[in-house]
Amino acid sequence: QVQLVESGGGLVQAGGSLRLSCAASGRTFSSYAMGWFRQAPGKEREFVAAKNWSNGNTYYADSVKGRFTISRDNAKNTVYLQMSVLKPEDTAVYYCAARNPYGRNWILADAYDYWGQGTQVTVSS
Repeated sequence: QVQLVESGGGLVQAGGSLRLSCAASGRTFSSYAMGWFRQAPGKEREFVAAKNWSNGNTYYADSVKGRFTISRDNAKNTVYLQMSVLKPEDTAVYYCAARNPYGRNWILADAYDYWGQGTQVTVSS
């Protein structure tokens, strides 16, 4: 069982940066692959980034590639999403999620087993 708690959201101007954190509980945290998703009002939840630390594979949505970076600090049981050059279209509730490192379908929300409660990111123009 893994419990996830996101933080770090807020209001930022376009072009700015934010770093989201996802604190995880559970001794087996380091064995999980982690992902970030987001959901804007009236839209479906969409994939943002994921990383499988067992093989180093990293996945990013085309819309955030080159601007967002997913990382992890195992000592702190925390996953981060560094977001730079933010755009108004990045406005959404951001969720972190955990899954086993095996299998495929990294961009599908259904492939993830554990979810945080979300943190709001608002980018003003």
